[in-house]
Amino acid sequence: MGAGPEPAQSAVPSHRRRRFDVRVVPHRRRSALRLRDWRMRTKLTTVLVIPSLAFLVLAAVQTQGLVGRTTALGDFAQQVGIGREITAAVHQLQQERDRTAGELGALGRAGDAADPNAATLALTPLHAVSDRAMGDLGRAAEPLADADAAWRVAYSEVQEAYEQVLSIRAAVPQGVLGNDTILGAYNRVVDALLNLLAEPSPGEDRPALSDAVLRYVQLARVKELTSRVRAQLYEAARAGGYEVEDQVLLTDLRAQQLTALGAFRVAATNDQIRRYDETSVDPAFAAATRLEEQSLPRDGAAPVMLPATQWWAASEQRQELLRQVEASVLEDAVRQADEVSAAQLRTTLLVVSVVVAVLLVAMLISLLVGRSIARSMRLLRSQALRIAQLELPDALDRLRTVTGGVPAIDVAPAVVRSLDEIGELAEAFVAVHRSAVSVAVEQATMRRNVNAMFVNLARRSQVLVERQLELLDNLEREENDPDQLENLFKLDHLAARMRRNDESLLVLAGTESTRRWNRPVGLGAVLLAASAEIEQYQRIRHDEVADLHVVGHAIGELVHLLAELLENATAFSRPDTTVEVTAVQEHRGALIEVVDHGIGMSPTALAEANAVLAAPPAADVATVERMGLFVVSHLAARLGVEVRLHAGETGLVARVRLPLGLLAPAPAADLEPAGRSAAGPAGGRRGPVELPVAGRRPEAVAPRQTRGVPVRAEDVLSPTAGAPAQTGGGWWTRQGPTRAAEDTAAPPSVPVTGGTNDRGLPVRVPMAQLAAVTRSARPDEPARRHEPDPEAVGGMLSRLYSGVRRAEAEDTTELPVPLERGSTEGGQQ
Repeated sequence: MGAGPEPAQSAVPSHRRRRFDVRVVPHRRRSALRLRDWRMRTKLTTVLVIPSLAFLVLAAVQTQGLVGRTTALGDFAQQVGIGREITAAVHQLQQERDRTAGELGALGRAGDAADPNAATLALTPLHAVSDRAMGDLGRAAEPLADADAAWRVAYSEVQEAYEQVLSIRAAVPQGVLGNDTILGAYNRVVDALLNLLAEPSPGEDRPALSDAVLRYVQLARVKELTSRVRAQLYEAARAGGYEVEDQVLLTDLRAQQLTALGAFRVAATNDQIRRYDETSVDPAFAAATRLEEQSLPRDGAAPVMLPATQWWAASEQRQELLRQVEASVLEDAVRQADEVSAAQLRTTLLVVSVVVAVLLVAMLISLLVGRSIARSMRLLRSQALRIAQLELPDALDRLRTVTGGVPAIDVAPAVVRSLDEIGELAEAFVAVHRSAVSVAVEQATMRRNVNAMFVNLARRSQVLVERQLELLDNLEREENDPDQLENLFKLDHLAARMRRNDESLLVLAGTESTRRWNRPVGLGAVLLAASAEIEQYQRIRHDEVADLHVVGHAIGELVHLLAELLENATAFSRPDTTVEVTAVQEHRGALIEVVDHGIGMSPTALAEANAVLAAPPAADVATVERMGLFVVSHLAARLGVEVRLHAGETGLVARVRLPLGLLAPAPAADLEPAGRSAAGPAGGRRGPVELPVAGRRPEAVAPRQTRGVPVRAEDVLSPTAGAPAQTGGGWWTRQGPTRAAEDTAAPPSVPVTGGTNDRGLPVRVPMAQLAAVTRSARPDEPARRHEPDPEAVGGMLSRLYSGVRRAEAEDTTELPVPLERGSTEGGQQ
């Protein structure tokens, strides 16, 4: 059925959908700017992510500080470690410088007789060793190219100073430059190297490392000052005498040497001092010291001139001993820097690992907790939506449309089994669902009891109405007075309407009709039967009826449905108008239109009526007020037909579409209903029939009838057993089919029961023994026909003639009486 007012109002309830609507509040739009409109997953993500991000930022800052310190200590360790190459280069440059000073003294003493080749041969091996040491330093300094700016500046100064040394080497044998210039170049490169050696700085928070750097730097300066003293004494020994500046310079160098040695002793550890003291008492070291002491001036006398070869050999051994002590002190600093750097790296890695582990554990725990909450909320939401949109409406529909016993409605347990607030909320939802189902079951039980009362009352009333109709049949057959017979006909119509009201009560109670036909009937006969069910049947006009047949099981309910529509059409239109009924064939079935010229309906009322026709409502107080609309909607739903109300030009148009499943082929000739001719000849359609009017002869003389109007549906729908001429039973006759045509069934020999109850007693089936309920009420035996006497026939004809004259003087209404072949009042041809 599709009789909704518009497509948006579907006849299928919303809970019949396969998926429920997730938009719980569709009338309000969700805004991302309102915190209360955020989804639970978004809120949980926000609650978990923001603290995690804050912790991550703080951890990143802490880690960055640790990484910075680790990087600084790593660079410091590398700079301290490169001190090995620096001290080696310093030692070789000191050897080259001191030997160059001696060669310069010898060249100055020899004068023009000096041999430059001898100086070149003596200095060339030292040049090669110094170049190799500086090369090792350059390769070791490559990884520190990205070190701090101070270290890079100091290293660039070393390179510049060494380039000057390289440039003046060739000028030493030639004697073109002064001794101070040449030795000053060597002193600058050594000083630059010592500054580079002192460049590493671990920071103010690492005083121990700063002291370690200070120790080997001070010892390196002690060694450098000792080397300069050696150079001055060796130069003087090769030159053959001291100059005035030499004495002053030696005094200054010795004073600086003592100061540097004191600073070293202050900064050095006990072990380092012990090692230095052990070195200082070494015989070679002591021999060089004794030679040096001989060069000191005493009591105003000139200093002793030392032998050049002996002094060089003794001082060289002392420099090697100082080199060993310097290397050991430097190794102590390198080891300490590496240990501190490694410890800082381990600390950094440990802190980073702990931060990452804590973050991962926190995120994992947060994820598990959030996932548990989100899953519980999702399950709770799904169950709540399923209960609100699927389960509860479906249970209410099942209980609302129940026809037999009230079924057991199972309430699913809560999907969230936790013991927290969400689990309690889920249990509360289930409790509410269970309470609602319990209330619905109680209402369904009460409704079933009310329906049972309706069915009982309706069936009892049906029995009384059938007995009343049977009594009216007997009275009508025995009555000869036309006025009295007309009153009996009216009473017969009222009884038929009472029977239809009883059937409406059965529809209201959800029970099927008791009138059944087991063979197809023509559509025209069905329309005539529906007309015969209403009070103002005279106003119904059948304009065009297709030659179709309706299946037998749907005839009773289809007649009831059409009768309600015809009743509505005649009740809400003027008495002087007609109601046109047409039935045409369509490709999807048949279309029946009932057109009236009444007051019509407003668009709102029309839409509400079509909505009721599309979706049959449950029985309530409003149903009783609009009984016809309710009955039509439920009968249409049972039959699967489509009923729509449309606004016409002056009234309403009711369209009833019969599906192909309700149509049947034409029955055999011996099973043709008596009302078959009302639809016209087979294989075609016919227009309006020329109806007989009182006081006017029709073109084809209509035969006189015992009863001139159709008063009951079964008189139209009952089949005949033979030719109409033999039975005299047309659709307007009171006698109906003959005994030969009726399929009367004898009452069963064994009572019909519905099983046994809990006590073992048989359960009675109401109305199962009454044949009058399942077929049209007629006398058990046909009326005995007697030949009337002439006086009775004369009196009947005179009364008929007086009635005709009375009708000529009145404004008569045409009565639709179709022509029936060969059927007369007495059944004679």
